[in-house]
Amino acid sequence: QVQLMESGGGSVQPGGSLRLSCTLSKYTGTVYQMGWFRQVPGKEREGVASINDENTIVYADSVKGRFTLSKENAENTLYLQMNNLKPEDTAMYTCAASGYRYTLEPLRTYEYDVWGQGTQVTVSS
Repeated sequence: QVQLMESGGGSVQPGGSLRLSCTLSKYTGTVYQMGWFRQVPGKEREGVASINDENTIVYADSVKGRFTLSKENAENTLYLQMNNLKPEDTAMYTCAASGYRYTLEPLRTYEYDVWGQGTQVTVSS
């Protein structure tokens, strides 16, 4: 069974940093896209950052300049370095993977077919 395992969430003060990790295992096909999404209760899940098999990275405007996405292919692991965190970054962060060869909107949930369980990030003073 395909698994996406996230880690690295926690509680930090505004201005702090966290690094999220996501490891993909037991995926028998080709992964063309991986990304991070976040969701707060009562709101839709939103795309944070994504990377495709050509290493093209897309960020949501709200995190540009603060978050950095990277991927370790040998370990099938995706990282999200989050700096200068703000209270509005508080959310459940979930990793996703896509076996779809072509994606038009890499920060949209419908482009992904495998999802992790999520890791909570809380930013407060």
